[in-house]
Amino acid sequence: MTGRLEIRPTGIAGLHVVVPRRLADTRGFFERSFCAQELTAAGWNTPVAQINQSVTEAAGTVRGLHFQHPPHAEMKLVRCTQGSVFDVAVDLRPDSPTYRRWHAETLSDADGRGLLIPPGLAHGFQTLTTRCRMLYVHSVAFHPESQGGIHPLDPTLDIAWPEPIELLSDRDAALPFLEA
Repeated sequence: MTGRLEIRPTGIAGLHVVVPRRLADTRGFFERSFCAQELTAAGWNTPVAQINQSVTEAAGTVRGLHFQHPPHAEMKLVRCTQGSVFDVAVDLRPDSPTYRRWHAETLSDADGRGLLIPPGLAHGFQTLTTRCRMLYVHSVAFHPESQGGIHPLDPTLDIAWPEPIELLSDRDAALPFLEA
């Protein structure tokens, strides 16, 4: 492990699981959530442009699959700071050998793991518990004209959501499917 973050590759180029090392004592614990110096080896090479969070109240809710089109494509580190989620990244880079493949991790406040998602991948999650809070660290600020998305039930992706989808926003329900 390097420093305070362990960075594990996945089967999709540029997509990494980030595991913090927790230093615990009788008060609780301390952990490093982000370190640009340590994440450089995994592709983070810009200043932090924006930090956002979301709270999702109901278990079974799906948010996503979202991304930003170039030139505003972004790298982001996502972590679940309350509750537990099934977090998904989908490779949308046409020249990638893993094009249209997805990778999922269960992220929770129990261990603090996160996903470092490179530009060109869509991101979404399903809440596994009530009251989930997600933290997002972005390399590029949100640019409304560049936002994009893929329907989370796209049959060409065949994402194995672990629970029935209980709630999907009107915006996400209207996202397009990939062409076969």
